[in-house]
Amino acid sequence: MLVEPTSTCDTRSLLERFAELAWNTDTDAWLNGLTELVAQLAHCSLAQLYLLDATHTRLTLSAEWLEGARGHEATSVPSDYRDEQLLQYCLSQNQQLSIAPLDASLHQTSFLPETSRPWRSLLCLPLQDAEGHTAGLLVAASNTHQDLAAGSATLSNLGRFALGQAQLLNRLRDTRQPDLAPAASTRPCASGYGLIGDSPRMRAVYGLISKVLHNPVSVMLTGETGTGKELVARAIHDCGSRRSQAFVVQNCAALPEHLLESELFGYRKGAFTGADRDHEGLFDAANGGTLFLDEIGDMPLTLQAKLLRVLQEGEVRPLGSTRTHKVDVRIVAATHQDLHKRVEEGRFREDLYYRLSIFPIELPPLRERGQDILRLARHFADNACGFLQRDTVRWSDAALEQLAGYGFPGNVRELKGLVERAVLLCESGELLPMHFNLRKLDDELDSTMNLRERLDRVERNLLVDCLRKNGGNQSQAARELGLPRRTLLYRMERLNISPAEI
Repeated sequence: MLVEPTSTCDTRSLLERFAELAWNTDTDAWLNGLTELVAQLAHCSLAQLYLLDATHTRLTLSAEWLEGARGHEATSVPSDYRDEQLLQYCLSQNQQLSIAPLDASLHQTSFLPETSRPWRSLLCLPLQDAEGHTAGLLVAASNTHQDLAAGSATLSNLGRFALGQAQLLNRLRDTRQPDLAPAASTRPCASGYGLIGDSPRMRAVYGLISKVLHNPVSVMLTGETGTGKELVARAIHDCGSRRSQAFVVQNCAALPEHLLESELFGYRKGAFTGADRDHEGLFDAANGGTLFLDEIGDMPLTLQAKLLRVLQEGEVRPLGSTRTHKVDVRIVAATHQDLHKRVEEGRFREDLYYRLSIFPIELPPLRERGQDILRLARHFADNACGFLQRDTVRWSDAALEQLAGYGFPGNVRELKGLVERAVLLCESGELLPMHFNLRKLDDELDSTMNLRERLDRVERNLLVDCLRKNGGNQSQAARELGLPRRTLLYRMERLNISPAEI
């Protein structure tokens, strides 16, 4: 249990330690000094300091005091830190967490170092900066059963003081005021936030997702129909700080204007004929969580004005009510339309367009994710077999080649439907080209593709055919095409030709 220094000796030793730190201009020394003092005050063998970077996408163990000595070097927790549930809870809820006794079989404690004795008590405190935003976490742990929460206020104030001093030191050292946390890799989490695909275009999408997981900005998802916009919206919610709250979906093109308004904003009893009771709107249902507005481009202009009010003021007024109330909702919108063109045509409010487009994420069509097609196809086939409770099917080389060369105008949604149909038709246990109903797309695509896209399609097919003919030998294919090997590799990268397609 944390106790205040009661003896003159205890007080003198703490003041001496503060005096030593006061003349130290090294930020790391300050933070390590903080963890040392925390361990002494709490009578714990472990104290840790975790800091968030400026974008709140990287949590870093910046200082550690373990059993009377400085602990490990700074390490980063993955950008979504979803596997560290205790740390994630304190960050997302901005609540302290005290557990005693601590049971490793019940609690995820992989962030605590391994020792000869198990950890029995844990205190996790969120630390706030001068603006009241969570900047990091202070962790104390003991091998004995202690009530660490008794002194949490003292430790929290000490942590805020040390953070403030560290920020001042950074300003003196660099007028740009860099992040307190060491620079970390921007590589997104290996899981792709539950999405499937490792192509360059998808890795770029993962990088953008990581920037908004723990920031409440509005996100605009764009891309062709079937590219997975709702899946990305759900990934942003499920991997972010609001995942413990509701994720609500509404397609703006699915309801007429008056029904859409009542669904979004709710209504009071007697607001219109048939309103025999109060009805909670989707903004209230998603309070604290995320509201995904699909096909936002089809929202009527009158509703666009009300949506803008919610985004700007955070206020909702139900139909039939004269009062507004506050809501805390993160908006993720999606559309396959060109909203900028609709603004020029007067069919979409310009102020709402810029308010929603604070952070746009464009999802690539499947034809630009060549190396992901076969991986997605196998995933859909396995899922279909599991649903049908049958053995996993095999893939013939001819079927894989046929899918790899198809343009997929319906994108991932079309691929999923084709694979599920093929699994239903397959009786031999092996998927063959005859099981896939692929349409001839040349004439249909030519009417929607510009000259550059048509030339890229022809060039891509030519390179893939030549590489397959030469068994994937790039040097031999380059000689046959009359190209330097370096030029062939450049064109393969530009056209997203992966070894899996060859």
